[in-house]
Amino acid sequence: MVRSAGQSARASVWLEGKARRGGRGGGGQPSGLDRDRITAATVRLLDAEGLAKFSMRRLAAELNVTAMSVYWYVDTKDDLLELALDAAFGELTLPDPEADEDWHDQLRALARGYRDLLVRHPWLSPLIGTYVNIGPNSLAFSRHVQRVIRKTGLPAHGLVAAISAVFQFVYGFGTMEGHFVTRSAAFGMTPDDYFQHAMSTVTQAPDTADIVQDASELMAARGGDTVEEMWERDFEFALDLLIAGIEAMVARSAP
Repeated sequence: MVRSAGQSARASVWLEGKARRGGRGGGGQPSGLDRDRITAATVRLLDAEGLAKFSMRRLAAELNVTAMSVYWYVDTKDDLLELALDAAFGELTLPDPEADEDWHDQLRALARGYRDLLVRHPWLSPLIGTYVNIGPNSLAFSRHVQRVIRKTGLPAHGLVAAISAVFQFVYGFGTMEGHFVTRSAAFGMTPDDYFQHAMSTVTQAPDTADIVQDASELMAARGGDTVEEMWERDFEFALDLLIAGIEAMVARSAP
């Protein structure tokens, strides 16, 4: 989050007991509202309209209350976005790290779930880079990732780097995929139609035609009849590369 000079860093909604506060006191709280309902409405609005259009006033209209009613439960819009961020992480299905299951399968499950989450909620990726992500669901995801990575056999000094390699890749991949789907919808097209339109446009443009022609062999080898199939194949192959890299580093560090 960009801050002006001298502006102090804002505390997280999850610190200082803020996440548990029910209201501000001094009178009855708005009827029919609670923090869970407000958070769920925030997620729905962000899914429907995106981060740029979100506002407390728009949320209040969605809930059919006044904007001041929402402030009984949160101090700022930042609080709401932090709560929505963690609520989204609560959608993840987390494998049991203690289960008798191969770490490869557990790591793949976590990576696929994270990717799906980023694509399903395109507003999520900028918030992940804005807040400290210390809500209970975010922490549960981080804890599971750490436990699974520890099972790989990598030396301790390489564990954080392995987490970064896998999940920063997933973050970037899921972010780009989510943006593509959002942009397609903004043009009133399916992802397949938008892809064909974009490819046709760049092929006909003199400045880009040569580049597209040079990449045609790579595109053909990529496979897949739909954009979804292409994304899926690219993601799975890249994930296999990363897992193979972890296996290679484990073998290299073996005595």
